[in-house]
Amino acid sequence: MNIRDKATSQAPYLLSVLRIVLALLFIEHGSMKLFDFPPAGQVPHLNLFSLGGLAAVMEFFGGLLLLAGLFTRITAFLLSGEMAAAYLIAHASRSFFPALNMGEAAVIYCFLFLYLAAAGGGAWSLDRVFRAPRAGGHLYPADQPSRQLGGAILG
Repeated sequence: MNIRDKATSQAPYLLSVLRIVLALLFIEHGSMKLFDFPPAGQVPHLNLFSLGGLAAVMEFFGGLLLLAGLFTRITAFLLSGEMAAAYLIAHASRSFFPALNMGEAAVIYCFLFLYLAAAGGGAWSLDRVFRAPRAGGHLYPADQPSRQLGGAILG
């Protein structure tokens, strides 16, 4: 097995690792706003019916859904939109450049969530467990054997 085949076979698992780490980081953002954990030094006075409150709820509970890999695509799509809105509302007015307006994290989260919305939850997700087998009995596209013809991969 060459390095390309090995990397391809590990991609669904690394996608799950990316989803899990991203979810844990996002849960932390939500829990800081909702529960002051980990402690940020001040007790939050958050109105749950404000944009900040909605963002905190989305970050915490959306992060939990992503951690489990449940409803991954729709959750990631909604969180991508939240991060795009957060960037535009809280950062873009300070400067055009994300490095100057402290919006790099929002941009990175936005595009990682957008990727998860397209790619799904990976091999270790509840979405995969609850999904019916596809045609041919394969649960995940990477599980399907690829056929090579003239150097091009047809899968």
